[in-house]
Amino acid sequence: MEVILKQDIDNLGFKDEIKNVKPGYARNFLIPKGLVVTASGSNKKVWEENRRQRAVKEEKTIGDFQKIVDALKDVTIKVGAKVSEKGKIFGSVTTLQIAEAVNKEGHSIDRKSISIKEDAIKELGSYTAYIKLHAKVDFTLNFEVVKE
Repeated sequence: MEVILKQDIDNLGFKDEIKNVKPGYARNFLIPKGLVVTASGSNKKVWEENRRQRAVKEEKTIGDFQKIVDALKDVTIKVGAKVSEKGKIFGSVTTLQIAEAVNKEGHSIDRKSISIKEDAIKELGSYTAYIKLHAKVDFTLNFEVVKE
């Protein structure tokens, strides 16, 4: 039985994919939970039109994200932190502080799209963060933790 996924489902597929599943699995689990719709003729037409419209919007979004990447790729962001006399940071630098520093530069980045390679940043110095803005747009951001 062909179904159209309404959301990502582990071990089955991603949102808006058409998949073949066993009829019992679809009728007894997927459809009652609202995870899929049957891939009938009318649903396929709606799916195709939605996919076309989403592709246009996604292209614009990727272009906007690429502008952010081009602006930040060669820039080192400075993140301020309160420091003890020995050079240790009170607490640690988090993705929230990095996102705030990037936002001060005039670029809007969600903290959830930032990941830090190190476990905890507790000292002054230069570090890198991996930023994934979209499935097709990601980059490495250089940032420096400085005394506030």
